[in-house]
Amino acid sequence: MPEAPTLDAAMLAAPHHDGSLRYVSTDRPRLDERVTVRVRVPAGLGVDLLHVRVVHDAEPAWVVMHAEAPGRDETWWSAEIVAHNPLTSYRFLTGGACGYGWLTATGWHRGRDVLDSGDFRLSTHPGPPDWVADATVLQVFPDRFARSSGADQRALPHWAHASAWDEPIRLVRGRYGFQCYGGDLDGVVERLDHLERLGADVLYLTPFFPAGSTHRYDASTFAEVDPLLGGDEALARLVAAAHARGIRVIGDLTTNHTGDRHAWFRAAIADPGAPEASYYCFEEHPHRYHGWLGHRTLPKLDWRSEPLREAFLRGPDSIVGRWLRPPFGLDGWRIDVGNMTGRYRDVDEAHAVAREIRATMREVRPDGWLVAEHAHEAGPDLAGDGWHGTMNYAGFTRPVWSWLAAHAPGALARNDFLGVPTGTGVPRLPGPSVVAAIREANALMPWRSLTASMNALDTHDTARFMTVVGADRGRYAAGLVLLFTAPGVPMVFAGAETGIGGADGERSRIPMPWDHPEAWDRDVLAMHEQVAAIRRGSVALRRGGLRWLAVLDDALTLERESPDGTERVLVHVARAAHPAVRLPGSWFERAEVLFGTGAPVRGMDGSWLLPAGGPAAHVWRVG
Repeated sequence: MPEAPTLDAAMLAAPHHDGSLRYVSTDRPRLDERVTVRVRVPAGLGVDLLHVRVVHDAEPAWVVMHAEAPGRDETWWSAEIVAHNPLTSYRFLTGGACGYGWLTATGWHRGRDVLDSGDFRLSTHPGPPDWVADATVLQVFPDRFARSSGADQRALPHWAHASAWDEPIRLVRGRYGFQCYGGDLDGVVERLDHLERLGADVLYLTPFFPAGSTHRYDASTFAEVDPLLGGDEALARLVAAAHARGIRVIGDLTTNHTGDRHAWFRAAIADPGAPEASYYCFEEHPHRYHGWLGHRTLPKLDWRSEPLREAFLRGPDSIVGRWLRPPFGLDGWRIDVGNMTGRYRDVDEAHAVAREIRATMREVRPDGWLVAEHAHEAGPDLAGDGWHGTMNYAGFTRPVWSWLAAHAPGALARNDFLGVPTGTGVPRLPGPSVVAAIREANALMPWRSLTASMNALDTHDTARFMTVVGADRGRYAAGLVLLFTAPGVPMVFAGAETGIGGADGERSRIPMPWDHPEAWDRDVLAMHEQVAAIRRGSVALRRGGLRWLAVLDDALTLERESPDGTERVLVHVARAAHPAVRLPGSWFERAEVLFGTGAPVRGMDGSWLLPAGGPAAHVWRVG
């Protein structure tokens, strides 16, 4: 392949700041605390003047930056700004020979003005628990993960259709969700060795409350664990066993709606004067009410109701608080459809609900993690004292899918693109478009909210990533390496490590093939184990900043650097063969291979050339 003559000037040859602790003196400032912000500027760029534009009380103010001692290849500039408001935004004005430009979280923009939405942000609100930065999550769908012997003793409810573990997913009575494979919480206890093998130190359980389906997002009560899963005692046993291994457990809580079998809704329907009648969005009692996306079986909660807030949100005996306390002791919550919670027509209680959940968590579980599902731009919901982070579909899953999707249309092409009705399946986009989407989505949130968010290649609501990439192991490896090297918490949906596929959310929820080890893709399993170990052993990957170095149509190159600058990790992923990426000879002196088989080589001019083959994935520790 021909060598690339230069790198994109908007990447390596650009001033850089990302909001990480390499560039700010603290990401947890107190109100009115002075915070040092830094920018690194490549030599010869012509940046002779730098200002910080910081917004105080909605009005911009300007702080002159000062150059530190220049280095051979770059100069660091710094200034102090004040975290004057609970959320203080800032960006950098570049001037001099380089011309007029702005450096924001979306990149360096020369010769034009930019919007405030891309500004960096300092938050004085309490931050996420420190342990989240080091976490790796395994998502478990209890009915499909593992079945204990106790499952044989349990009678099925009327709606459930008993299925053998090897039966395929199919419609029952015209709907998915009625097949009951019998997975339970004691089955998860018996498979905790598997979590440790995968390097997962957080277990995320999809809902465990009684319901009218096996997905259990239609809860009939929040007062107990579903007896089909083993009841309250089984959850207590699971959390205790996980904690004994250093594994945390978070639950899945639906704050937007209940099932229509819920005791609250039954009471609300029966009596318009009952307190529970205020819990739901009735248009005309009792038969006209709003359901999630119009589904009458999922009546929507009305968070203007004070009795509902008392029962659900407030204090250690509320639904939020009770499951965080002994004997259960969950380590946090994932909030289902957090983006819709409290929002209905002219009502918007979403941020108020998030704040009340956080307040109860601070009281009951101060080190608990609170993550909200959000399928598109979550940034505006992450700016206050509410959700710590999101499931980052917009800033990770969707862009990665659109870069690595299979060439040839297959089963997936008949389905939509994570809710987007393209008509042709997942669009296949070039690298610059993909990275622009990542940067724009992630710029909407503070850095610490990004790093407390879950990144995923697939979940229980999506097609399997193996199907998205057309079962191509090279593209799968590229996606997996991005998952474990990008800022944020990597989350794996159980089963992905075995190489299984699935064309949509329902067909991806197949039972774990424990009894068929011969069907496991051992190469994929080894990749999962290897990338988890690499991340676990790297401060730069767990807590470092992000710098994009080169973005081609078919290759992406990025660097993660530890907060103190002592560790640098270089990541190069490709979906196809591409022009060779060249880095300056001074960029590093040696490269230790962490993943992949290729290594950078010296060009005739002393520069470093990265492997040009693909699809492929490479990770090096450089020094």
